Amino acid sequence: MSFRPLFLAALLLPVSALAQPAPQAEDPVLARVDGTPVRLSDVMATAQDVLPPEMRNMPGPALMQMLPPEVARQLLDRAVTERVLTNAARAAGLDKDAEVQRRIQRAEEQELQQAYLSREVGSGVTDATVRARYDQEAGRRQGEEEVHARHILVQSEAEAKAVLAELTGGADFADLAKRRSRDPGAQNGGDLGFFKRGDMVPEFAEAAFALQPGQTSAAPVRSPFGWHVIKVEERRSAPVPGFEESRAQLRQKMLEEQVQQVVARARDAAKVERLDQPAPSMLDNAAPPAASPPAGTRPAAPQPQRR
Repeated sequence: MSFRPLFLAALLLPVSALAQPAPQAEDPVLARVDGTPVRLSDVMATAQDVLPPEMRNMPGPALMQMLPPEVARQLLDRAVTERVLTNAARAAGLDKDAEVQRRIQRAEEQELQQAYLSREVGSGVTDATVRARYDQEAGRRQGEEEVHARHILVQSEAEAKAVLAELTGGADFADLAKRRSRDPGAQNGGDLGFFKRGDMVPEFAEAAFALQPGQTSAAPVRSPFGWHVIKVEERRSAPVPGFEESRAQLRQKMLEEQVQQVVARARDAAKVERLDQPAPSMLDNAAPPAASPPAGTRPAAPQPQRR
């Protein structure tokens, strides 16, 4: 089970975003609504979704001095409006509504979960650890092979054999692809560029990676798209993306892995009682005996599996 949709956004926050509230001397009252104070911290909380990321964790006083006066007034007005609506909702008794209380409790639980994961995970993924992981994985990726191929796609095996016959007679592959191929890339001479084995359907990839540069498939290759004649132009080891290109994606991958580890440790330490299914021992005892094949028949041989 993946916890990324629920938790990962919190891990991208700096630890300072989870700091304790500022003392009141640093958190002055900027307005009052029916006697309820609206503090600088309220304005900062309200502004989180409109400020640029680099400004969201600045100290409140410094931020307010940096902002143009009109922007600061708009942010305060927004915080005042939110406080007005909150007070109105309480006056209407909505804070006592069971469904509202359930949603408030759920929001509180999610904030606690995110704060816990930020504390446990966020500081463990640094530029140094990301760089080390990149260096480690770059070595493994260098051996991944790519081929540069062209193909001609036709509807039937007979058409594919006719194409092969023309190629045997000296026809140019790219010119023939422009005339005969049903693929959208026909006008490029059937050129597919470089691709890895996993980029193509298995039938096509198996045939293409069996060829050496300059070779054409000896027989038509069938795939879910039709019948192919394939020619390999080049083979190479895939170029390794540079660190700067890979940094953000790799950091996110490492955060996801650490989230899974933290969640697994927390679950292992907890006593979890599942009431929606029988206990494992009951499941084991309830397993039915294997059925015997009908008399006079033999079980079917297992079919090979494709990855």
